[in-house]
Amino acid sequence: MDITGTIPSQNDVDQILELVTTVDRAQRTEDADAFLSLFRADAVWVTGHGKRLYGRDLIAEFTRRVLPGATAETYATYEADHLLFVRPDIAVLNVNQTYLQRGDDKVLDRGSPVYFLAKEDGVWRIAAAQNTVVVPE
Repeated sequence: MDITGTIPSQNDVDQILELVTTVDRAQRTEDADAFLSLFRADAVWVTGHGKRLYGRDLIAEFTRRVLPGATAETYATYEADHLLFVRPDIAVLNVNQTYLQRGDDKVLDRGSPVYFLAKEDGVWRIAAAQNTVVVPE
Protein backbone atom coordinates (compact mmCIF):
# COMPACT_ATOMS: atom_id res chain seq x y z
CA MET A 1 0.00 0.00 0.00
CA ASP A 2 1.22 3.47 -0.86
CA ILE A 3 1.11 6.17 1.82
CA THR A 4 1.55 9.84 0.95
CA GLY A 5 1.27 13.16 2.71
CA THR A 6 2.40 13.89 6.24
CA ILE A 7 1.81 10.72 8.23
CA PRO A 8 0.62 11.60 11.75
CA SER A 9 1.75 8.29 13.30
CA GLN A 10 2.04 4.57 12.67
CA ASN A 11 -0.90 4.20 15.06
CA ASP A 12 -3.05 6.27 12.67
CA VAL A 13 -2.04 4.05 9.75
CA ASP A 14 -2.78 0.93 11.81
CA GLN A 15 -6.21 2.26 12.84
CA ILE A 16 -7.11 3.01 9.23
CA LEU A 17 -5.99 -0.43 8.08
CA GLU A 18 -8.10 -1.93 10.87
CA LEU A 19 -11.07 0.09 9.56
CA VAL A 20 -10.66 -1.66 6.18
CA THR A 21 -10.43 -5.03 7.97
CA THR A 22 -13.67 -4.19 9.79
CA VAL A 23 -15.39 -3.29 6.50
CA ASP A 24 -14.25 -6.62 5.03
CA ARG A 25 -15.36 -8.65 8.07
CA ALA A 26 -18.67 -6.78 8.49
CA GLN A 27 -19.59 -7.26 4.84
CA ARG A 28 -18.68 -10.97 4.82
CA THR A 29 -20.58 -11.67 8.03
CA GLU A 30 -23.43 -9.31 7.12
CA ASP A 31 -22.90 -7.42 10.39
CA ALA A 32 -24.69 -4.14 9.74
CA ASP A 33 -23.92 -2.71 13.19
CA ALA A 34 -20.17 -3.24 12.82
CA PHE A 35 -20.26 -1.61 9.37
CA LEU A 36 -22.37 1.33 10.53
CA SER A 37 -20.10 1.99 13.53
CA LEU A 38 -17.43 3.13 11.06
CA PHE A 39 -19.43 6.19 9.90
CA ARG A 40 -19.75 9.67 11.33
CA ALA A 41 -23.34 10.65 12.14
CA ASP A 42 -23.34 13.15 9.26
CA ALA A 43 -21.54 10.90 6.76
CA VAL A 44 -22.25 10.82 3.03
CA TRP A 45 -22.26 7.47 1.23
CA VAL A 46 -22.61 6.98 -2.52
CA THR A 47 -23.31 3.37 -3.47
CA GLY A 48 -21.72 1.55 -6.40
CA HIS A 49 -24.87 2.29 -8.39
CA GLY A 50 -24.86 6.01 -7.59
CA LYS A 51 -27.47 6.15 -4.83
CA ARG A 52 -26.63 9.04 -2.48
CA LEU A 53 -27.23 8.53 1.21
CA TYR A 54 -26.90 11.49 3.58
CA GLY A 55 -26.37 10.74 7.27
CA ARG A 56 -25.82 7.53 9.21
CA ASP A 57 -29.58 7.02 9.65
CA LEU A 58 -30.17 6.74 5.87
CA ILE A 59 -26.98 4.70 5.47
CA ALA A 60 -28.29 2.38 8.21
CA GLU A 61 -31.71 2.06 6.58
CA PHE A 62 -30.12 1.12 3.25
CA THR A 63 -27.53 -1.22 4.81
CA ARG A 64 -30.07 -3.08 6.94
CA ARG A 65 -32.21 -3.59 3.83
CA VAL A 66 -29.50 -4.83 1.43
CA LEU A 67 -26.84 -6.49 3.59
CA PRO A 68 -28.79 -9.45 5.02
CA GLY A 69 -28.55 -12.25 2.47
CA ALA A 70 -26.15 -10.31 0.25
CA THR A 71 -23.36 -12.86 0.65
CA ALA A 72 -25.37 -16.02 -0.01
CA GLU A 73 -23.93 -16.46 -3.51
CA THR A 74 -21.18 -13.84 -3.70
CA TYR A 75 -18.94 -11.89 -1.36
CA ALA A 76 -16.37 -9.13 -1.60
CA THR A 77 -12.88 -8.61 -0.27
CA TYR A 78 -11.44 -5.22 0.63
CA GLU A 79 -7.77 -4.24 0.51
CA ALA A 80 -6.26 -0.83 1.21
CA ASP A 81 -4.43 0.48 -1.86
CA HIS A 82 -3.43 4.11 -1.34
CA LEU A 83 -3.64 6.33 1.72
CA LEU A 84 -3.22 10.09 1.53
CA PHE A 85 -3.03 12.14 4.72
CA VAL A 86 -4.42 15.54 3.76
CA ARG A 87 -3.73 16.80 7.27
CA PRO A 88 -3.27 14.99 10.60
CA ASP A 89 -7.02 14.48 11.09
CA ILE A 90 -8.17 14.01 7.46
CA ALA A 91 -7.22 11.13 5.16
CA VAL A 92 -8.33 9.79 1.78
CA LEU A 93 -8.18 6.03 1.34
CA ASN A 94 -8.48 4.13 -1.94
CA VAL A 95 -9.57 0.52 -1.56
CA ASN A 96 -9.48 -2.42 -3.96
CA GLN A 97 -12.72 -4.39 -3.80
CA THR A 98 -13.02 -7.82 -5.41
CA TYR A 99 -16.39 -9.55 -5.83
CA LEU A 100 -16.11 -13.35 -5.73
CA GLN A 101 -18.49 -16.22 -6.33
CA ARG A 102 -19.07 -18.46 -3.32
CA GLY A 103 -17.81 -21.98 -3.71
CA ASP A 104 -15.17 -21.54 -6.38
CA ASP A 105 -13.98 -17.97 -5.58
CA LYS A 106 -14.28 -16.97 -9.23
CA VAL A 107 -13.71 -13.21 -9.65
CA LEU A 108 -16.97 -11.68 -10.85
CA ASP A 109 -16.31 -7.97 -10.63
CA ARG A 110 -14.11 -5.32 -9.08
CA GLY A 111 -14.80 -2.11 -7.23
CA SER A 112 -12.74 0.93 -6.33
CA PRO A 113 -14.16 2.60 -3.23
CA VAL A 114 -12.69 5.82 -1.89
CA TYR A 115 -13.18 6.70 1.78
CA PHE A 116 -12.75 10.21 3.12
CA LEU A 117 -11.80 9.73 6.76
CA ALA A 118 -11.88 12.11 9.70
CA LYS A 119 -10.22 11.56 13.06
CA GLU A 120 -12.32 12.68 16.01
CA ASP A 121 -11.54 11.98 19.66
CA GLY A 122 -8.74 9.67 18.53
CA VAL A 123 -10.99 7.52 16.29
CA TRP A 124 -10.94 7.41 12.47
CA ARG A 125 -14.42 7.33 10.93
CA ILE A 126 -15.79 7.50 7.40
CA ALA A 127 -16.98 11.04 6.69
CA ALA A 128 -17.79 10.38 3.03
CA ALA A 129 -17.38 7.49 0.64
CA GLN A 130 -17.94 6.64 -3.00
CA ASN A 131 -18.22 2.98 -3.96
CA THR A 132 -17.46 2.69 -7.68
CA VAL A 133 -17.69 -0.39 -9.89
CA VAL A 134 -14.62 -0.85 -12.08
CA VAL A 135 -15.47 -1.18 -15.77
CA PRO A 136 -13.10 -3.61 -17.55
CA GLU A 137 -11.02 -2.04 -20.30
